[in-house]
Amino acid sequence: MRHLTLMRSRWALLIVSVMLAGLLAGCGTQNGGSTGNSTAANVGEPVKTTDGTYTNLTPAELKPMLDHKDFFLVDVHTPPEGRLPNTDARIPFDQVANRISELPADKGAKIVLSCRSGSMSSEASATLVKLGYTNIYNLKGGMNAWKDAGYEIVPEAK
Repeated sequence: MRHLTLMRSRWALLIVSVMLAGLLAGCGTQNGGSTGNSTAANVGEPVKTTDGTYTNLTPAELKPMLDHKDFFLVDVHTPPEGRLPNTDARIPFDQVANRISELPADKGAKIVLSCRSGSMSSEASATLVKLGYTNIYNLKGGMNAWKDAGYEIVPEAK
């Protein structure tokens, strides 16, 4: 009888362990188990504006995101002085609101902005937040910080 009770306890422990492992595995990801958005899930420093929040990224945070790009990258510097690799669009920071049609229509789309020093892209980030965009990232320190970190800048064509 004691042996039977011990076996039942072991089976119960095994079943609970398997169920717990399955539960924990399901909790390891966000968005219903999708990891597609994980590159930016826990990076950056939130910047609050009067209209919402955008996130400042360091070059070290942006580099792995760029290696597994799942966002729209915009250079907002004027005049053009080079750009990050795989830039999708160039829209001067002071024209972002007027050229919104050149950005993803989904206001929840992940958009990363850059400029030379981070000043123009900060202003453009705040503008996009004001326009209702909710997934905006800014390269803090801009291309200067990117270059100082040893990463590639694509020069302007002559």
